[in-house]
Amino acid sequence: MTDAATVGVLCFPGSNCEHDVVAALEGLGAAARIVWHSDSDLSGFGGLVVPGGFAHGDYLRPGAIARFSPAMGALSSFAERGGPVLGICNGFQVLTEAGLLPGALMRNAGMRFVCTTVECEVVSSSSVLTAAVPTGTVLRLPVNHYEGNYTVNAEGLAELERNGQVVLRYRDNPNGSTGNIAGVANRAGNVVGLMPHPERASSALLGSADGLRLLESFLAAVANGAGASRAPRVAS
Repeated sequence: MTDAATVGVLCFPGSNCEHDVVAALEGLGAAARIVWHSDSDLSGFGGLVVPGGFAHGDYLRPGAIARFSPAMGALSSFAERGGPVLGICNGFQVLTEAGLLPGALMRNAGMRFVCTTVECEVVSSSSVLTAAVPTGTVLRLPVNHYEGNYTVNAEGLAELERNGQVVLRYRDNPNGSTGNIAGVANRAGNVVGLMPHPERASSALLGSADGLRLLESFLAAVANGAGASRAPRVAS
């Protein structure tokens, strides 16, 4: 039986970051286990991560097929109960396609693949990913994507800002994202998606260990059984 403090890391055909996520979480002392996308029972986990890659080859568009997997139905129910959920890169795309996060991820400005390290500022602590990281903190994180241009209309952007749902913002926008947005949360703060890879910034040997601060916050939420709504705390 899976312990309730264990993090489940979903794996789809085409995922390629699941082992990186498991290694980063285990490096922080957490228990993590890869879960195949056809598994419809996620009841034993205290937190869930949808990792990066190219789920189902990104056919149709990134995340469009993955959203129909049995595991995603179980993940949606888990999220509705307030369980901590994190989507990284392709996982962010999957969560938006599934309607668990607002907005959409489009092709990068200039139609170019981006692979670099960026600086991101924590602009809201009202999420399971950023609750333990002070607003204003700048993190160096790698990005690796072609369709990471976060897009939302003016009304949607205003709502995100008002509710403290924008959690990370690029200091130098690499992909054309609306409002320089690198990561967003749902209204309750228990579901978060971001395009940068915190698991790839888990050691100075990788160029940065800044991603650990985000993952530590997520694991604290898992340990606390978090998921309840938080009052927004947004950087001015």
